Amino acid sequence: MDDKSAMNAPARPLDRIVLGVTGGIAAYKAAELVRLLVKEGIAVDVVMTAVATKFIAPMTMQALSGSPVLLDLWESGAANAMGHIELSRHADAIIVAPASADFMARLAHGLADDLLSTLCLARDCPLLVAPAMNRQMWTHVATQRNVARLQADGVVILGPGRGDQACGETGDGRMLEPEELLAGLMASVQPKLLAGKRIVLTSGPTYEAIDPVRGITNRSSGKMGFALAQACAEAGAEVTLIAGPCTLATPARVTRVDVTSASEMAAMVEASVAGCDVFIAVAAVADYTPGETHATKLKKTDAPLTVTLKPTVDILAAVAARQNPPYCIGFAAETNNVNENAEAKRRRKKVPLVIANRAQDAFGKDQNEVTLLDDNGAHPLPRMDKLALARRLVAEFGQRLPSGRTT
Repeated sequence: MDDKSAMNAPARPLDRIVLGVTGGIAAYKAAELVRLLVKEGIAVDVVMTAVATKFIAPMTMQALSGSPVLLDLWESGAANAMGHIELSRHADAIIVAPASADFMARLAHGLADDLLSTLCLARDCPLLVAPAMNRQMWTHVATQRNVARLQADGVVILGPGRGDQACGETGDGRMLEPEELLAGLMASVQPKLLAGKRIVLTSGPTYEAIDPVRGITNRSSGKMGFALAQACAEAGAEVTLIAGPCTLATPARVTRVDVTSASEMAAMVEASVAGCDVFIAVAAVADYTPGETHATKLKKTDAPLTVTLKPTVDILAAVAARQNPPYCIGFAAETNNVNENAEAKRRRKKVPLVIANRAQDAFGKDQNEVTLLDDNGAHPLPRMDKLALARRLVAEFGQRLPSGRTT
């Protein structure tokens, strides 16, 4: 497959995976990971080491996965007694969570003395491991040497996280949470269409203060922008997410900067956008801000209150007007004549691509339906989950980005 074909290759499906569980207190999190995987429609074959069964019962994993748990290399159930081969041939990926220091050491040195370690060697699918151990074990030179060896061998290391540990200490070595592991697993199968690209992206609403307790904002939840930041990171990009006021969790491998007002967002974009390859303006930035912000709370009276508004900076137009600008992508939330209004915005701001949607169908919702507008016309996409849509948009970006841009 040539480079261009690889870039446009679809994500590998995740229909069936093998979840390996090794000994450690974090094994209880593996049960929740199984539940999340099954909820995603992914079949799960659970393989446990002997020590893992001391921490969580195989029956628990069997009940959650709906399949027998495999424990013994010699009792795999395969007709030809080659269970480690059969499992690997039918798996789209293998993830070991938790992965103990001992198991990672054996894996790094190619040992195969039980079902799980043998399975990891006899595979032709991606392997991911989620370390879980005491902070001193994680930072030990031997463990770090093993991690480097595994990464050099193409194994994906998920984590570890930092926090309180079962031993009572605090530091690096906690296994990532099940939701984070699922996200990492899904990210591992996404095509790296944006590898080497640096992306600055805005998301969420802005808040324009009238006084210390009142202000002007909008109904944007930030969900579309955060999903797009995640999808861009999954595709291999270095992502800076400039977020207005919202409470969404920061996607993995995304650098987040929080701002409040339109002016703060404009200033942060100006400080971040130099040298980036792509700027994506997803945020619902206020078009107007109060001409005067009162230092103390305005008291209610019977008289009408007049608030004078002044226009805010048009962030997308300002970035597009820069000398040697990045590839600029705008979002247009319209309530009527969606495509016509969005296309007029695209031409006015002189950007190559605008993504249009109906505001009333998108703000605060978990799904979205959009139309891409470029020099070649309108390209509608069906309504779908925002993360699925974000991944589809990344595929569209990958086809449109100019090649050879220097940063």
